[in-house]
Amino acid sequence: MAESPHIIELTQDNFQQVVIQGSAARPVLVDFWADWCAPCRTLMPLLAKLADEYQGKFLLAKLNTEQQRELAARFGIRSLPTVKLFRNGQPVDEFMGALPESEIRAFLERNIPREVDLLLNQAEKLLLQGDAAQAGQLLEQANRMDPNYRRVSIAYARYKATLGELADAERLLMELPLDEQLKPDVVSMLARIHFDRTAQESPTVATLQQTLQREPANSEALYQLASHRIMEGNYAEALELLLTLMQKDRQYGDDAGRKGILQVFEMLGNEGDLVKRYRSRMFNILH
Repeated sequence: MAESPHIIELTQDNFQQVVIQGSAARPVLVDFWADWCAPCRTLMPLLAKLADEYQGKFLLAKLNTEQQRELAARFGIRSLPTVKLFRNGQPVDEFMGALPESEIRAFLERNIPREVDLLLNQAEKLLLQGDAAQAGQLLEQANRMDPNYRRVSIAYARYKATLGELADAERLLMELPLDEQLKPDVVSMLARIHFDRTAQESPTVATLQQTLQREPANSEALYQLASHRIMEGNYAEALELLLTLMQKDRQYGDDAGRKGILQVFEMLGNEGDLVKRYRSRMFNILH
């Protein structure tokens, strides 16, 4: 492994200076490992890659537990690899095992804010306030600073969706690694984009209501009106429409009513009274 200014080998002699004192200035990530540990060898290059990527936002300190048994015992290391994050001389978070890169990134994001996070937080507030133009400028700046950062891609996708540029928003999300696409916030956003697109391509709410007065079992009109209601944030009426569709026509859109209900649950975080009520009603129909 090539030498890096962001990685150091720990010994009994330098532990106090590097970890206890050094973590007052910046977080120190201590990787407890051993030569015989195969998962350690898998994890180490990932940690080294991230240490270089973060450019000194944290120091990666490697501790060989076979050579530094006293230090390993001091921190109660019983499983390898174990990674502890130190701040102000104290371990404040940890994980064990060779986690996938996405989970290690999430661990670092939770503990080591990046400068770009401040821009993203500002941009998200501006979007909520309806100032898409200013939010877009901040997101462009964030993208230049850290184009590979997951939060940048997701925030930029949200911005594009706000502008109605749904294809661009969907593309940004689908370019994320598969494990990132499966995370709840991304699944929820993809569902919203789907319903937004359906609503955009559908007749008006008034037209759909007239259609359903004449044809209460019109599957397409039920689904399209549900999409409009989702765009409006009227999830209760949307779920009622989708449940009706599920009861009347399981063939429409390859069971689009049931799938739509599950997508709305995702958008609502899979919790709350509305989700609980409609999940129970959906299961009653299925069983």
